[in-house]
Amino acid sequence: MVVAVIGKADSYVELPWKAFALGASMAAFATVLADLRWPQWVTADTALMHAAAILGVAAACALAAVFVPGFARLFLREARSHVEVKQHAKALFLERELFRTEHRTGVLILVSEFERRVEILPDVGLHHKIAEAEWQRVIDAMTPHLREARRAHALQEGLSAAEQLLVSKGFRGRAAAANELPDRPIEERGV
Repeated sequence: MVVAVIGKADSYVELPWKAFALGASMAAFATVLADLRWPQWVTADTALMHAAAILGVAAACALAAVFVPGFARLFLREARSHVEVKQHAKALFLERELFRTEHRTGVLILVSEFERRVEILPDVGLHHKIAEAEWQRVIDAMTPHLREARRAHALQEGLSAAEQLLVSKGFRGRAAAANELPDRPIEERGV
């Protein structure tokens, strides 16, 4: 079993643009309401002030999406984050050659901090013995800790649950066998 912790599964270049669009829309709506409420304030320079306010709020929202992960996550669709984390896990599994165990029983537990998602990739030697729903219970045990930004607790809970699952399915470590996978967690910044 190998644990990997990454910062982000993708660069999500569209998130600042979505934040920019939301900021521009909200600022434009606010300026229209202000003009309706206080029509005496409308002057020859009003259009320029409105444009500056709209672009300023939009730019501030875009910058917040770049530098404040919690704000950026508001614009990330669940389906997109799921696909990106799964794809990153598959690439990492192949890149680190975690399939090179004797009985093809390697397991990758990937934690992506930005998306606050966990992906578990078992090798083909485990597919016929452990159902996806059983792996999902391991993920469910980890997720509350990730939402609270307690990465160490999430990893401890996940490793313990995965070990219990493997033991319950008859998989046991062989004391005399050499370890086929690295013992150290993989830490990457991500994309």
